[in-house]
Amino acid sequence: MTPTTKLEAVNIMLSSIGDAPVNSLTSGLVDAEMAETILDATSRDVQSQGWHFNTEINFTLAQLASGEVPIPSNCLKVDQIAGQSARDLIQRGRKLYDRNNHTFIIGESVKVDMVLLLDFEELPEAARRFVTLKAARVFQDRAVGSAELHGFQEKDEMRAWVEMKDAEADTADYSIFDNNGVSRVLDRSISHKIN
Repeated sequence: MTPTTKLEAVNIMLSSIGDAPVNSLTSGLVDAEMAETILDATSRDVQSQGWHFNTEINFTLAQLASGEVPIPSNCLKVDQIAGQSARDLIQRGRKLYDRNNHTFIIGESVKVDMVLLLDFEELPEAARRFVTLKAARVFQDRAVGSAELHGFQEKDEMRAWVEMKDAEADTADYSIFDNNGVSRVLDRSISHKIN
């Protein structure tokens, strides 16, 4: 047994509407391509919340010779570490932008916290399962629209959501004294809605 592959995830999604599995992600079948697109969008949506597994803490973004500070192409969110400087730095496109001085010229390296978009197969298994089941529900809703299937899939998705939150709490070692830990997980569980 190995962790869920992207191909397996797409096949789980195809089975949710009664379609036969495919042997590769380049099968050319419209339903398989639609499933992969929904899987990618769902993964991006879930990861953009920021989890222990896809967040870089106290990461240094180096400046270029021009003084600009580029952001990695897979960066979903970036936040300058508080108290580092008086500048108000934000993400604009693929670079940091100084809102106080209205310029991309930062002139120094910057320490940030970043949320990164990881490939599906770089995710921990609990996240792969949740993303797969959420994507399967969305795929079924769009392709078939069965209220009965939606109900069954919603229950599976909620179980996977709880497993993912448990895995997050285990790996991040949150405590009640961690201002960014327990409160983040609780906020996420309260705000999570099945769309």
